[in-house]
Amino acid sequence: MNQPQASRPSMKNYGIASDNDGLMEWSWVDDQMTRARNYWIATVRPDGKPHVAPVWGVWLEGALYFGSDRGSRKVRNIAHQPAVSVHLESGDETVILEGVVDEVSDHAILTRIASLYGKKYPPHTPDPDTDFTFCFRFTPQMGLSWLEQDFPRTATRWTF
Repeated sequence: MNQPQASRPSMKNYGIASDNDGLMEWSWVDDQMTRARNYWIATVRPDGKPHVAPVWGVWLEGALYFGSDRGSRKVRNIAHQPAVSVHLESGDETVILEGVVDEVSDHAILTRIASLYGKKYPPHTPDPDTDFTFCFRFTPQMGLSWLEQDFPRTATRWTF
């Protein structure tokens, strides 16, 4: 994965500096996404109303892989509109990513995800041949991160 470009977000009235002093490193975001247990997925219903739900997942090579039941609200929303937002639980160590979701059917990737998933969420090791009713890959296109203890100095916008 190519490193995203770091810049300052446009947050008027928050005192965001125009220089790059304090911009966060992508490695910090990558680590937070790797270590997270829960990921909040925000989708949009066909009628335009928002829907947010937590999922378990695996962050691998700059993408989040997660699964869900085919009949779930989020899967139906993604089928209608694949643009989603993902954020982690902390508002003090903030990571918010926006991007698109696509379905994963490549057996080699599913096998790799199943192995990582089993290590992260024991004893839940999915069988890549039978347990993935729907596996998604979220690929970020834009993101925000900051540390509340050093906001607005650390406020960083990521462009992919």
